[in-house]
Amino acid sequence: MASLGPTLSSTISCLNLLAELSHNHNTIRIFRALSCNLKPQKSSYHRRLFKSSFSSANSKSSTSNCSKTLGSVLVFNDNLVVLGIETSCDDTAAAVVRSDGEILSQVVSSQADLLERYGGVAPKMAEEAHSQVIDQVVQDALDNANLTESDLSAVAVTIGPGLSLCLRVGVQKARKIAATYQLPIVGVHHMEAHALVARLCDRDLQFPFMALLISGGHNLLVLARDLGHYLQLGTTIDDAIGEAYDKSAKWLGLDLRRSGGPAIEELARQGDAQSVKFSVPMKQHKDCNFSYAGLKTQVKLAIESKNIDAGIPFPSASIEDQRLRADIAASFQRVAVLHLEERCERAIQWALEIEPSIKHLVVSGGVASNQYVRARLHEVVARNSLQLVCPPPSLCTDNGVMIAWTGIENFRLGRFDPPPPAIEPDGCQLDLRPRWPLGEEYGRGRSVARSMRTARIHPSLTSLTQASEYQNS
Repeated sequence: MASLGPTLSSTISCLNLLAELSHNHNTIRIFRALSCNLKPQKSSYHRRLFKSSFSSANSKSSTSNCSKTLGSVLVFNDNLVVLGIETSCDDTAAAVVRSDGEILSQVVSSQADLLERYGGVAPKMAEEAHSQVIDQVVQDALDNANLTESDLSAVAVTIGPGLSLCLRVGVQKARKIAATYQLPIVGVHHMEAHALVARLCDRDLQFPFMALLISGGHNLLVLARDLGHYLQLGTTIDDAIGEAYDKSAKWLGLDLRRSGGPAIEELARQGDAQSVKFSVPMKQHKDCNFSYAGLKTQVKLAIESKNIDAGIPFPSASIEDQRLRADIAASFQRVAVLHLEERCERAIQWALEIEPSIKHLVVSGGVASNQYVRARLHEVVARNSLQLVCPPPSLCTDNGVMIAWTGIENFRLGRFDPPPPAIEPDGCQLDLRPRWPLGEEYGRGRSVARSMRTARIHPSLTSLTQASEYQNS
């Protein structure tokens, strides 16, 4: 891992935060003239030494070898074209997006067969699958956009949080492209990307806003105050809702090739949501944190009590057995989402006390593609006079579009790294951040149990942003 020194010198890749950003958004200082053939009015170059956030933590020569002095060109246009690469978990994704919001291409290679075979994500197998398809996925994204690497303004890539083995594949590919074609590179926080893709879908969405980010590995309630500035109102103290969906689907003998969420949602439509009396988690805790480990246990016990054999696939089960499975699925989903509703209701009240101007709740992440979840949360925001903003399902699950768009938003503020060296120095370690908090914890929402259980490997994105702004002030 990179040492704290280089980490604090950048946000994600925050190397020149606002230092040369004009208040006119049409005036952006960037590393290279863009592919639209615009010519700068002046040929003067302002030289600066940048420290790469991907620099080595082990070598004394890391600063000189992994950094580069570059000129910035004043370009009177914001016509950026960014390639986004995402490999944080079990999908290999790439996309090309323009800064005006046009999605030029989007390619996703799923590991559905591996998920079904192993009953979940197997990190080493997932890494191998990423390595096998990453070149083709990126090439397809460029081909579908009718562009080459030379047409790009920058490359954006997820550096965390996620599985280290998987993150490495995407970062290495991004660095290779950036080095070969002398492109700036933007390291992206995966959860920030889930939140910011809503601003691509709804261009009227302005800070501050609330965000509920729900996936297989994350449950986050945040107040998004500005780009890079997030206040964590609540998070999971154990398992995320997506994990509960996946495990319940596995125990019910469902087809996992589409992941557990869609399988449970489809089956739940056939069941009685009141038939099994599951307890809503954490009713006695008046905060905004989540817990799904206990609900998972309740589901497993209910399945065992009904003598359901998960080894028998759902289509092969008897009619009575299918009905029991559907009832458990429906009852589980009702309680799992009710837990979301209760936490969101309280978080909205907290957020409005902090930022009374909030008008939107963004719901994103893989579980946000669930229509039952959307319908229930729509009622929550309506009761609180807010608007619900949900990206389309294809942009809720992990994708390259959200990475490219987040790269664009950060690039506009000067948060990027120079092209990596063509030949990496010996001992140059990649800056991968598998456990990387998005925001600082809100005092009323702090979980003592979780704080003791989980060590922070990296300072939060928000603390890094604040440190970099202070250094540049």
